[in-house]
Amino acid sequence: MASIGAIPGRTPQSPGPGAASAGFPSPAPVPGRGEAEENEQELAETHLCVLWASGYLGIAYYDTSDSTIHFMPDAPDQESLRLLQRASQEHREPKRPEIVFLPSVDFGLEISKQRLLSGNYAFIPDSMTATEKILFLSSIIPFDSILTVRALGGLLKFLGRRRIGVELEDYNVSVPILGFKKFVLTHLVSIDQDTYSVLQIFKSESHPSVYKVASGLKEGLSLFGILNRCRCKWGEKLLRLWFTRPTQDLGELNSRLDVIQFFLLPQNLDMAQMLHRLLGHIKNVPLILKRMKLSHTKASDWQVLYKTVYSALGLRDACRSLPQSIQLFQDIAQEFSDDLHHIASLIGKVVDFEGSLAENRFTVLPNIDPDIDEKKRRLMGLPSFLTEVARKELENLDSRIPSCSVIYIPLIGFLLSIPRLPSMAEASDFEIEGLDFMFLSEEKLHYRSARTKELDALLGDLHCDIRDQETLLMYQLQCQVLARAAVLTRVLDLASRLDVLLALASAARDYGYSRPRYSPQVLGVRIQNGRHPLMELCARTFVPNSAECGGDRGRVKVITGPNSSGKSIYLKQVGLITFMALVGSFVPAEEAEIGAVDAIFTRIHSCESISLGLSTFMIDLNQVAKAVNNATKQSLVLIDEFGKGTNTVDGLALLAAVLRHWLALGPACPHIFVATNFLSLVQLQLLPQGPLLQYLTMETCEDGDELVFFYQVCEGIAKSSHASHTAAQAGLPDQLLTRGKEVSDLIRSGKPIKPVKELLKEKQMENCQTLVDKFLKLDLEDPSLDLDLFMSQEVLPAATAIL
Repeated sequence: MASIGAIPGRTPQSPGPGAASAGFPSPAPVPGRGEAEENEQELAETHLCVLWASGYLGIAYYDTSDSTIHFMPDAPDQESLRLLQRASQEHREPKRPEIVFLPSVDFGLEISKQRLLSGNYAFIPDSMTATEKILFLSSIIPFDSILTVRALGGLLKFLGRRRIGVELEDYNVSVPILGFKKFVLTHLVSIDQDTYSVLQIFKSESHPSVYKVASGLKEGLSLFGILNRCRCKWGEKLLRLWFTRPTQDLGELNSRLDVIQFFLLPQNLDMAQMLHRLLGHIKNVPLILKRMKLSHTKASDWQVLYKTVYSALGLRDACRSLPQSIQLFQDIAQEFSDDLHHIASLIGKVVDFEGSLAENRFTVLPNIDPDIDEKKRRLMGLPSFLTEVARKELENLDSRIPSCSVIYIPLIGFLLSIPRLPSMAEASDFEIEGLDFMFLSEEKLHYRSARTKELDALLGDLHCDIRDQETLLMYQLQCQVLARAAVLTRVLDLASRLDVLLALASAARDYGYSRPRYSPQVLGVRIQNGRHPLMELCARTFVPNSAECGGDRGRVKVITGPNSSGKSIYLKQVGLITFMALVGSFVPAEEAEIGAVDAIFTRIHSCESISLGLSTFMIDLNQVAKAVNNATKQSLVLIDEFGKGTNTVDGLALLAAVLRHWLALGPACPHIFVATNFLSLVQLQLLPQGPLLQYLTMETCEDGDELVFFYQVCEGIAKSSHASHTAAQAGLPDQLLTRGKEVSDLIRSGKPIKPVKELLKEKQMENCQTLVDKFLKLDLEDPSLDLDLFMSQEVLPAATAIL
């Protein structure tokens, strides 16, 4: 479990600063289709350190999955700490994080700088002087962001105290840190977990395979599921990060769309497929670098790293032939430096991949070290040489001994092996003149002789000598690779970005998506013939619909219509298209223009949970309250059937009150889509008329007793919910449907509801039959029978009910 530390006795609401370090377990990575080492995933943890003071926030966190520290430069955040809440939402887990309080001295500015500058980082070459190291770190870490520096210092102190990831190592082994990366939250669009759930942006399902019990979950039918066509694990991780961080940064969004649009051109399809194949060889470089830092490198890691580096060089060469006006191609062409060639050349010339896998340890190729080659040659010639030595030893042994052999055991040396004779029953019988008894194993006696001692002195422990020398070479090679860790980390960043954009381009090509436009000066969204990205894959035919909200007209759209006419799908469609545009994806629409959107709020489905201890209606109220309290004029609010969880009158009143509150804000009103079956909202004129309010309905047509759905949004108001039609589709009996219509008509007309005569007659006949059956069971000849009692207790009450 990850950990949290905080300065005791002071809170962010107090005048002084507040500081904390926090940790959240990240979702377990999904195993890919690569080699076995890709499936070896450690439980990822995130250790978060936070510092707040005077309206500013500094955040730093350590991710154990890639051994990297991420930091956010000082950013304004008021006492409500909304920015901190947004950051913590990305790591929300069902289990609460561990909390540990730390003293304020751990967050001191000067001591934090000292920790940063004196740290042992794998990506900084050992050849750098102290001054060069300071200059190098200054180019990465913003030392002018005081809160960030203090947060980083507190995080380093916590990691060193807990020894995260190196708990079982020697104390001189430090926590591996493979890089520092900056992230920002100021341009992010706020979306809560309920919205992610109801829009099916993410959807986890139990894995059907019994062999996946450990991971337990797989991605179900979701937006992430249909767009995730990434070839490498880190591409999938980046796509998930983009989904949890939709942004308003137009430069970033347009740079993503430029790459997608380039790969959608027919002439670039072959290039996209080639790049996709190369990305399949980009493996878990951070895990390999972490093992190198801890000297835990596996034999297979070298081959994986070799393939990764050569694939990266292939990506570089391909991108150099692409338009350099696209920033991503330019970055790959320039930043995939010749250090990659150096790493690949070293590994290819030194490492014996086949030998390493066969012996399950690091082995080197011939002609690298003459001393190793000579010892290996001796080792290869040992069998025939030892056979000759054994023949000479047998000549000097007792004639009763039929055979012998000379064997070599690492760490022990050369031994003479003799089969145990029947006469050798006791330990004293093992003694042979001129030989030193060592041990008995599998009915064979092992001795040292003069010749084996001479072999030990002449040849030594060849196996161990060879392994020690090859380990030394491996360490030197590791140092060469770790000195260039920065370029490998950059390779992973750019390759995963390219992987994500290729995946989005592939989905856009297959599903017919188009490029959205961004208009920051416009509030709201305008969608022409939009489609629901998930529903269109499940339905035989899908009717597209347009949506427009912006300016000072139609900010609040009240949508009425029959049940099952598509109101909920329309709301989700607007939300999903807006979300896809805000992550830099093409969208399922003919055209889409996205204005300034800072948040998406929803009240569509109730995410019920026993652990919450809240009623369904209370959960609905919490969702609406979150929108009322936080939505701005740039927010998008989607509300479906709010108020149905309580008394009809109370629910209608609450819905009307919420909408009137927003309408009263005038130009500051959010962009609101409300779907409801409360037709009284319109009939009783509970909402003030004005340009901000617009009524929409789902177009239908009655064909005799049949109701035909067109699933088309148009201006207007529904006259009826047509609940009986939906009930008939659900299979309710005709008798119940007929009675339901009668009662509904009586309520609308204000007339009293009377029982059905046919039902009354049936009930009377049943009562009469019951009374007759009881009478026929009486024995009239029984002298103890009391007919007066029967009349008073049975006949008279029954007659009252019948009449």
